[in-house]
Parts: sequence; C-alpha cells; structure tokens
Amino acid sequence: MLVVEAVHALTQRGVAATVNAVATEIGIDQSGASRLVKSATEAGYLTMHAPDRDGRQRRATLTASGRTMLDQAHDWQERVFDQLTEGWSEQRRRDFQQAMTELIDRSYALDP
Repeated sequence: MLVVEAVHALTQRGVAATVNAVATEIGIDQSGASRLVKSATEAGYLTMHAPDRDGRQRRATLTASGRTMLDQAHDWQERVFDQLTEGWSEQRRRDFQQAMTELIDRSYALDP
C-alpha cells in the first residue's frame, strides 16, 4: 500500500513516479524502493513503462487493481477520521483537514 500511495501522490503532483522518486517520497533507499515497486508490480497494483523520449527512465503507474486498493484505503482512512473526530463540528473538521493539507504541501517545498 505504501508504494501505491507514493506513486499516486507523486503523480498527483506532476512528478514522474520513478523508483528514485518513490524512494524519496517514502524515505527509504533506492534498492528498498526498487523491491517494493517490483512486489507491487508483481501483485498487479502497478505497471512500469518507459516514456518514448527516454527509455532508461521507467515510470510507475497504478493499475485498475491498484486504484481500487487505493480507493478502499482512502475510504477506510475517512471512516477512521470520522471516528476520531466524533463530536467535532463540521467547521472544526474542515479547519483541521485544511491545516494538515497546508502542512503537507509545505513539506514538499522542504524536499531537496
């Protein structure tokens, strides 16, 4: 799941989901990320392809199964968030989500 989420996050930000980018995204070395990408590919959650202009730089993309798993994980996360914030007003929930989103966005600016 970790590598699927990383590929999705990179893609959403317009960053090529290479093994090196996945490694940086999840904070592990390239060889560890390579093994995770390989396992996720073998499990059918990712596909690897090389862009036409540079065949050396392979990129990961989600398969339909990977997208389904990601959607299910996000649904679960939303249910847990609802449980954790039970009793909060809708405004407080929105404010918290907005603050967390801003922190995450700022964290990308700190990455080398």
